[in-house]
This record gives sequence, structure tokens and C-alpha cells, in this order.
Amino acid sequence: MEWMAAVTVGGLAGLGLWMLLDRNLKRVVLGIGVLGNAINLGVFTAGRLAGDGAAFANVGAAAANPLPQALVLTAIVIGFGLFVFALALLKRTREQYGDRPTDAVSAVTEEPAPHWQAGQEEEEPGSAEQREPRS
Repeated sequence: MEWMAAVTVGGLAGLGLWMLLDRNLKRVVLGIGVLGNAINLGVFTAGRLAGDGAAFANVGAAAANPLPQALVLTAIVIGFGLFVFALALLKRTREQYGDRPTDAVSAVTEEPAPHWQAGQEEEEPGSAEQREPRS
């Protein structure tokens, strides 16, 4: 049973990494979710799947370990929060830039900031050196 879980973890981790390396932002966000689930399943598998009885019963070393189960429950909640945040970023990116590949979005976000327009209330950065000294 544990070998099947290990193969599943490897498959999910490979699929998640492959999706993370894609240029489509939707697949990157889905890759985060798949990779997180693969890690959770890996931790859960490492804590022994099979057991003869309850974790706190006196049955010996064959009982399942409750610590990985508690860690996986915590990781599921944190992973869900991360996934929802990534979906919110994806929604905002689609609203602002449309359905573009990651290279196009990176090119737009790496452009220099537009210069200040004349007539604004705030001063331009660097204009302090051009002012006349006060007397």
C-alpha cells in the first residue's frame, strides 16, 4: 500500500513541477495546488499508513503515527489559503493584463515607472537638488 502512495506522490510532484514551469498563469496556479497536495501526501505516507489499532492504544509499534496526520491537516489549511491568494492574484492579473503568457506580463511589470506629470501637487523625485537654497 505504501509503494502505491509513494508512486502517486512522485507522479503528483512531477505533474506539479511541470505545471509550475509552464508559461500559462492558470497552469502555474494549478501547479502550486498539485505540488502542495503531493507534499501533503508524502508527509502522510511517511508517517505509516497501516496500523493495527488506534494511535493511543497499547498495541505496539504497528500503530499509525498521529504527528504526520496533524502536520498534514495544518498544511492543508495553509495550502488552501495560499491557493486562494494565488487565485486572487491570477484574477487581478487577468483583469489588468488580459490572458497573456508570463513573459508578456513580466515585460510589462519590468518597465520603468512613468515620469511625473507637470502640475502635480507632489514634487518629482530628485528635484530637491535643483531648488535654490533658502536664506
